[in-house]
Amino acid sequence: MIEVTYPETKTVEQTDDYHGTMVADPYRWLEADTAQAVEEWVKTQNQATFDYLEKIPYREKIEERLTELVNYPRYTSPFRAGEYYFFYKNDGLQNQSVIYIQKGLEGEPEVFIDPNALSRDGTVAINIIGISQDDKYIAYSQSEAGSDWSQIRVMEIAGKKQLPDVLKWVKFSGAGWHKDGFFYSRYPEPRSGEELSGNNLYHSVYYHKLGDDQSRDKLVYEDRQNPNMYHFCSVTEDGKYLILNAAPGTDGYATYYKNLETDGDFVPLFEGYDHKSNVVDHVNGKFLALTDIDAPKYRLVEIDPKNPAKENWKEIIPESEDLLQSVATGGGKLFANYLKNATDRFYQLDYDGGNKKEIDLPGLGSAGGFSGKKEDKILFYTFTSFTYPNTIFKYDLATGQSELFNKTSLQFNPEDYVEKQIFYKSKDGTPVSMFIVHKKDLKMDGKNPCYLYAYGGFNISLTPSFSATRIVLLENGGVFAMPNLRGGGEYGEEWHKAGMLLNKQNVFDDFIAAGEYLIAEQYTSKEKLAIAGGSNGGLLVGAAMTQRPDLFAVALPAVGVMDMLRYHLFTVGKGWIPEYGSSDDPANFKNLLSYSPLHNIKDGVTYPSTLITTGDHDDRVVPAHSFKFAAQLQKSHNGKNPVIIRIETRAGHGAGKPIAKVLEEQADIWSFFFYNTNSPVKYLKG
Repeated sequence: MIEVTYPETKTVEQTDDYHGTMVADPYRWLEADTAQAVEEWVKTQNQATFDYLEKIPYREKIEERLTELVNYPRYTSPFRAGEYYFFYKNDGLQNQSVIYIQKGLEGEPEVFIDPNALSRDGTVAINIIGISQDDKYIAYSQSEAGSDWSQIRVMEIAGKKQLPDVLKWVKFSGAGWHKDGFFYSRYPEPRSGEELSGNNLYHSVYYHKLGDDQSRDKLVYEDRQNPNMYHFCSVTEDGKYLILNAAPGTDGYATYYKNLETDGDFVPLFEGYDHKSNVVDHVNGKFLALTDIDAPKYRLVEIDPKNPAKENWKEIIPESEDLLQSVATGGGKLFANYLKNATDRFYQLDYDGGNKKEIDLPGLGSAGGFSGKKEDKILFYTFTSFTYPNTIFKYDLATGQSELFNKTSLQFNPEDYVEKQIFYKSKDGTPVSMFIVHKKDLKMDGKNPCYLYAYGGFNISLTPSFSATRIVLLENGGVFAMPNLRGGGEYGEEWHKAGMLLNKQNVFDDFIAAGEYLIAEQYTSKEKLAIAGGSNGGLLVGAAMTQRPDLFAVALPAVGVMDMLRYHLFTVGKGWIPEYGSSDDPANFKNLLSYSPLHNIKDGVTYPSTLITTGDHDDRVVPAHSFKFAAQLQKSHNGKNPVIIRIETRAGHGAGKPIAKVLEEQADIWSFFFYNTNSPVKYLKG
């Protein structure tokens, strides 16, 4: 057993009064992420963590194996801009994927933007966020060190020429092109020192004209009365309307439209914040919208803005027993994406909902794509499952036939593994679906290491996907399990609501029941069971390990929301109030306190071996959550199980993390997992 010596973490006298309940917060000082004392704490914690991890005998071999597994070319589906096609490609071990351009589908690909050339450590990430209506320019976002902050820049497509335009202090924005510029969303410049932790207020919409300095951008929409609101905008394909979604947080939102031909005022299309309604297209003076109004599993309706009342809506795709997850357009057709037991189905339809036909996918798994412009004749889509590496297909609109376009060269034999879906009962009897993946010949004797991963929140659906790094688990006799917990979006809005706000405990009960099922069915044992999740999934792990510390051998909370009483005071945390509730409200405070991971750690309890991971540039779930949780857990934990925190420098919430950092982190996680489940590690070179 490797010994770990924890650095001493000082405490401060800090107590807060929540509606008459006094709550101590002795590690409040760790919230000051830029303070020298906190930076020193990070260094000492990392030193203790890496001293421990480096003593795991096979850690280096695991990183070597991960490097082998990840070192294969990976592509995204092409997307068209005029006579050019764009796609992303990673040769294998490039820190960031490179954006390529080619003329037509037969043209020679050329590098358009290489993010790897923009930084020494590979932490600059690039994403194309909008193409001009005349197909001459692209707008792209550029972020650094994992931060949600980004800059918007512009390039000329044909000449691959960089324009001087640079727009700063942008978060959560696309680029809705209109005439010789585009609409985008941004925040005011934050105060110095608060860039990564300060409360972001007044998310507003601007119009930028190409060539202008950002100071000349025109303010299009702001809400001075409600500074917490988010505002997202897009332009309809016909260029006639600007669509604005106004959201108090991550759940419901209002939708407005603005006539760009007359430069009129914003007009409400969907008022209030209790529902989610997206404008899919504008055709012949009518809006097509996907909505959950009177349809928790969603439907597509046609709305005449001259008679927008609900009784005048025309139903194009009615609600069904399966979740209508999205509707896209391309080639003058609609493409409806249904989720049936957390696996994708796609159908092609006419704009009036007629001529519905199912598109044959390679199997049960996850698919995405089927989107383009009205004049497109060819569309692309991707398909993947737990044992089917991400593959790109070309879809011919005239024939309805799919053709393999790009298959991964990864040396992986899906025939060696089995993936299945089972249903188990949660604490209250609710049936919950779960995917399980393992070697075909694996014995179910309770001795297999098992990695139980979930999310359970924000209406997000977890569906089958392939991961090269997961092969390390599977080829070493491990079991991968992924349940579709309440709070997610897999079964519609009612499933989501059953795991939010005062119903949040259902999510933890579902997760705990998944672990109990895996043990009862002898997939694993409590000495071999690990739980993992990130962000809201990190909260899930924190809550489960504090409620049932006896059930799990290993806990792997990543970038988790651990302080449920103060989460809304940092950066964009207030946006999660519709999902969690706020400690400012007495009823919600009581509920939040009942499961907040930080506040439910008890002295003298033996907790699972715990590896907490976060990034020092995480400005979504600020690292103070993980800092305070680690400090309290190290103080209170009784036993020899290690409790360590791995703090990645120049890294954020996960997006844009360089491959080099991903491989190092994954090697540490799998090493910790195998070592603390006492599982043998061997490698089959392939």
